[in-house]
Amino acid sequence: MQTAQLATNVAGQAGQGTEVRTMTTIGFVGLGSMGAPLAGRLLKGNPVYGTNRTRARASALIRQGLIWRDTPREVAASAQVVFTMVTDDAALAAVTSGPDGILAGLRPGSVYVDMSTVSPQASRELAARAQQAGAAMLDAPVSGSVPAAGNGTLAIMVGGPAGTFQTVAPLLRRLGSSVTYVGGNGQGLLLKLAINISLAAQMLAFSEGVLLAERGGIERELAVEVIGESSVGSPFLRARSPLVLDLPDEPWFDVELAHKDIRLALATGEHDDVPLPSAALADEWLSRAGSLGYGHRDIASLFEVLARTRTEETTPVS
Repeated sequence: MQTAQLATNVAGQAGQGTEVRTMTTIGFVGLGSMGAPLAGRLLKGNPVYGTNRTRARASALIRQGLIWRDTPREVAASAQVVFTMVTDDAALAAVTSGPDGILAGLRPGSVYVDMSTVSPQASRELAARAQQAGAAMLDAPVSGSVPAAGNGTLAIMVGGPAGTFQTVAPLLRRLGSSVTYVGGNGQGLLLKLAINISLAAQMLAFSEGVLLAERGGIERELAVEVIGESSVGSPFLRARSPLVLDLPDEPWFDVELAHKDIRLALATGEHDDVPLPSAALADEWLSRAGSLGYGHRDIASLFEVLARTRTEETTPVS
């Protein structure tokens, strides 16, 4: 299907007042903690083909109507718009390359939207390969937690051809309450990494403040409440502060993924000759969190990491 017709279909699906001539078929590869709720939202009104490394993770979606395919190639061959949500550069290469990868199955004229947080360079290289296959690619990383993915309140930053963005924007607006076109391929990812520097730095600074107050005799609950409602209480901190009081078993955004994003930001900063001191400090403490066994706990666990650390371990030797 040509892009112009696809745009008509997608716009109609989103209630834009355009007649729907043909149902837009969607593919989704990567049905983990973030991908599954996103695919679930797309199921409402569209046929969705999907696959995941382990089929068991997709069982609930299959019961809701997702059409299982055994390989990413089969998903891409079945769909007009293909989405991916995977963990890192290596995982993205695994689902896109080779005889069973997405690139082997992309239809000419189709659109490929990668929502993973990977390196901008890797994404740009993948976009060039998709173009060689006759398809267009967007990078559309998200900012927000697992609950936000479920209720459609993610912030989505998009890089790629402007016309392609307009084609699939109605679908993206079903996944996020804020959908912003940033620029060319890789630019959405660059902005996502910039956001995640602040995310990690805020969590670390908030945890420091709460611990300082608690060790001085102020109840932790009171410190969390007052700091969260003060001038430094960003929407992120207000949403995350209860997790400092009761760390959940299921993370909203785990330490390992946060650390991966910070390392990507540092590598990008080094390439572009941009000093990133806050990112460097976050890298140090996220590494410490991982070594203490918090890799798959929410980043709010930075409070516990600080509480377990003696001051002499972090005091520079004169």
